[in-house]
Amino acid sequence: MDPARAHRLEAGVRVRGAATVLHLDADAFFAAVEQRDKPSLRGRPVLVGGVGGRGVVSTASYEARRDGARSAMPMARARRLSPAAAVLVPRFAAYAAYSQVIMGVLRELTPAVEPLSIDEAFADLALAPDGVPEPEDAAAQLQARVAELTGLTVSVGVGRSKLVAKIASDLRKPGGVVVVRPEDEDDVLLPLDVRTVPGVGPATQGALERLGVRTVADLRRQPLDTLTMTLGEAHGTGLYLMSRGLDDRPVVTTTERKSAGAERTFATDLRGRDVVLSAVDDVVDEALQRLERHGGAARTVVAKVRYADFSTVTRSVTFPHPTASDADLRDAARRAVLAAGVVEPVRLLGVAFHALSTHAQLALDLDAHLFDAPRRAVVGEHDHVGGRMVDADGADPVLPDGVAAPDVDEDVVRLVEDDPRLVGAEKAVVGRPLGGSQVGLPLDEGNARPGLDVEHATLGRGWVVHVRGREATVRFETAVTPPARSRVVDLDADPLVLVEPVGVTPPSAVPPELRDDA
Repeated sequence: MDPARAHRLEAGVRVRGAATVLHLDADAFFAAVEQRDKPSLRGRPVLVGGVGGRGVVSTASYEARRDGARSAMPMARARRLSPAAAVLVPRFAAYAAYSQVIMGVLRELTPAVEPLSIDEAFADLALAPDGVPEPEDAAAQLQARVAELTGLTVSVGVGRSKLVAKIASDLRKPGGVVVVRPEDEDDVLLPLDVRTVPGVGPATQGALERLGVRTVADLRRQPLDTLTMTLGEAHGTGLYLMSRGLDDRPVVTTTERKSAGAERTFATDLRGRDVVLSAVDDVVDEALQRLERHGGAARTVVAKVRYADFSTVTRSVTFPHPTASDADLRDAARRAVLAAGVVEPVRLLGVAFHALSTHAQLALDLDAHLFDAPRRAVVGEHDHVGGRMVDADGADPVLPDGVAAPDVDEDVVRLVEDDPRLVGAEKAVVGRPLGGSQVGLPLDEGNARPGLDVEHATLGRGWVVHVRGREATVRFETAVTPPARSRVVDLDADPLVLVEPVGVTPPSAVPPELRDDA
């Protein structure tokens, strides 16, 4: 071991002297929104995610969690564990509306807000316009305002770094506040399971267990050289620092999207190279639609292949310059998938575009080599033990800021398009959510999904329980009505229309006799 190297590494990290980094995490967000919008589901177990035979749970309400259901679990298993749970498809427009309100509340506290995903964000209290607030006061103000405007609960962690704040917000869910001051960090961090450290997924956990590492204290006792030899230079160094609470990443205020992409879990496993490549093209079509809305050009293409045994391989292709060429991006996605070695039945395919840009490198017909860029693009792979992207020859490629190839549970599903967290890459999108183009169409068995918003000419708004043939079971209720019983509607005699979610209804708009505290 080289003690001088470790000392230099630690000395090079400049951490704050006070707990001024705040992390907000909305509790069971998707399920909580569904319970707010659907009074009959309040207090009941709710599972949000894919409803097909291969569906995966995105979010389980706390009632469902008490039955053993969890996010990232196959929906079929979650339904067996929580048979009374309402199973709903995600409604992205509803979640986005609630998220916008929550992020707005956070920006009332400080302008320095870094959204991580639709339900998480960091904030820098040191940049609050009226002076640095006491962290407990800031957290209480934040929770009260979110509850006032949305009726939802959020958990808050505050520390001197992003690492500590993120861990702290998970310690007392739901609705908890944990402030970790610098002098208390060791007392809080060292007893924790090593899996609480960002970046420690199943592969890293297995490697660490072979070293006898089960807690953060065990991790801290490992020499730097041991960790880098076991996990790779980048990942080992990162965990060495994190076990000491050393993280000097600033809160970065940005509205730029880090990535755009799509994933699909297939009803039956795909077999054969041609079948897989055809399916890749379909996933790329979805990813390109999202890319067009968020820049139109990308420099890095990441493909994810999950096999029938749930093993997952990630490969990337990096261009010398951002490109908006559909053909080049599609070709890169196909080559990244092939680089994963499609030799087994494939369960899931994903394509994500990173390093987004509004400016693409134009290929002018001047020199033939300008058209070689796709063939000269760097093909990379995810080293699941090292937790980093590596080129084919082992060198680290250039990845966009804030994006790391993660050693994480690949099925931690958030159903969002962008999540530039410490553990990095885009979260899964399970199945094919009903797109906006369906809004305004008559409900039928083909476009019906449990939980979608519908409207009847005289009965008003409600949500789909299920549709069989020309009979729809619906609950006609909203956030401002009493809980409703299921009602069977003849779609020929009483047509229903798919509509957008109504948006955020503050608790103050609910009739007093229907409020939770009534």
